[in-house]
Amino acid sequence: MTSIKKFQVTFDCAEPERLARFWCEVLGYVVPPPPEGFATWDDYHHSLPSDHQVAWFACVDPSGVGPRLFFQRVPEGKVVKNRVHLDVRAGTGLVGEERLATLEAECARLVALGAVHERTLYADEDNESCIVMRDIEGNEFCLD
Repeated sequence: MTSIKKFQVTFDCAEPERLARFWCEVLGYVVPPPPEGFATWDDYHHSLPSDHQVAWFACVDPSGVGPRLFFQRVPEGKVVKNRVHLDVRAGTGLVGEERLATLEAECARLVALGAVHERTLYADEDNESCIVMRDIEGNEFCLD
């Protein structure tokens, strides 16, 4: 039996390129080169029928370690809480006030990019602090 080593995370959204570029900024990801024969992604998307133009966009980890993120346009908006969300590991290895200060600084950076700070969950006897946020299309994620 073989195990799968690579996977991608897919987001349903209204504006694939805008959301992909937001997540590039959050994670330090990059937009991959356009398909062969096209100088830019705009050239590629404009070569498609109008109903398929910018129907999807992707971003990748430049180190090749993290999963590819794929964003596909869907007609319906987000209505309920995500069943899956990303934990952005900004405070790994940190505890207490140092962890909280690091998470708060990252939260401020992401709010400047258009994210929304939902709430801060403060450390207790079982868990360290984390911050619940929403991306520019309302998808929940955590700074952890």
